[in-house]
Amino acid sequence: MAFTGELAVSTRGLRKTYRRRNGSRQVAVEGLDLDVPVGGVHGFLGPNGAGKTTTIRMLLGLVKPDQGTMRVFDQPVPERLPDVVGRVGAIVEQPKFFPSFSARRNLRLLAGGIGADPKLVDVVLADVGLADRARDRYKSYSLGMKQRLAIAATLLKDPDLLIFDEPTNGLDPAGIREIRETMRGLADRGKTVLVSSHILAEVEQVADTVSIVARGRLIAHGTVAELIGSQAATTIRVGIEVPGTASDVLAAQGWTVRRDGQHLLVEGAPGGARVTEVLAREGLYVDELVPVRVDLESVFLELTAGQGPGTRPPEDPEHTHGRRAAGGAA
Repeated sequence: MAFTGELAVSTRGLRKTYRRRNGSRQVAVEGLDLDVPVGGVHGFLGPNGAGKTTTIRMLLGLVKPDQGTMRVFDQPVPERLPDVVGRVGAIVEQPKFFPSFSARRNLRLLAGGIGADPKLVDVVLADVGLADRARDRYKSYSLGMKQRLAIAATLLKDPDLLIFDEPTNGLDPAGIREIRETMRGLADRGKTVLVSSHILAEVEQVADTVSIVARGRLIAHGTVAELIGSQAATTIRVGIEVPGTASDVLAAQGWTVRRDGQHLLVEGAPGGARVTEVLAREGLYVDELVPVRVDLESVFLELTAGQGPGTRPPEDPEHTHGRRAAGGAA
C-alpha cells in the first residue's frame, strides 16, 4: 500500500553502516523507503537493532547517512533542516531536567532557552495531564510522569511532527497507558506522531498506520487493519471431546487442521457455523468454537519468520553526535 496525500516524512534508499572495532562495516539501515503520512499516529516497528533509532537520528541530523534521501514536510534534510526544525519535536532517550525544580520551573527555563512564549508552559502541562502536579519537584515524578513532562517540553514550540523513540521503555502498565493516551490525544488535535517501538501490541492500540522494519529494511507498511487483514486467514479454535476423529472429518473438507493440545485450529473454513454443521453431521458436537484474533505481533512474526533477530549496531564516533531529548531537533 502506498500512502496518498501529504507526507510528514519520506525516505528513499536510506542506508547507514557503522564501523566495527575490527574495521569491518555493519549495516544498520539498508535501502529504507519510509513514508509517514501527515496526521495521526504512525508506528515505526521492529525488534531491537532493526535500525529504528539510527533512522530517527538521521532524520534529526544527528547521524549522517551513507546513501539515500530524506524529506521532512517535503523539504530535503539535513540540507534544509533549519527550515523545518521549528515544526519538529523529538524525544530520543531520557531527557534531562533539574531534579529539585518543579515541572513548571523546568519548562519555564526551557521555554526561555528556545524562545517560546512562557504562557505556553501551563498549556502544555495541561495537554499531557500534569497540570495538577506542575508544582511538584521533578524528582518526585514517576517514570511515566517524567516521560509525559518530556512530551510537554516538545510541545513548547507547537510542532506539527512529534518523534518519540521507544517512549514506553521501562514504564509500568499504568505509565504505558498514560503515554498511549497522550499520543492519541496529540494525534486527535492534528499532530503527526511518529513512534518507534519493539512492543507491537502496545502500538497496535494507538497507531493509525505502521511501518515494520527488520534488519534495516522495510518489510511491510499500511494501516493496522490492512496489515492484519493481509495475513489473516480464517482461523477457528475448536474444542471437542474427540479431536482426532474431528480432525479427520474437518480435513476431509479441504481445510487445514492443526492440533493445539486438546483443541483444533482450523483454517480455511468459511465460518464457525459451517464447522459446527460438518461435525454435527457425523455426530460430533463442539464444546468450544472461538475465532482466533490475528494481531499486529502475529503478523510481524509471520513476516519476519526465518530472518533471525536483528543486532544493535556499534557506536561509530565519526557519526555519533550525541542524543537530543525534550526539544528534539530544536
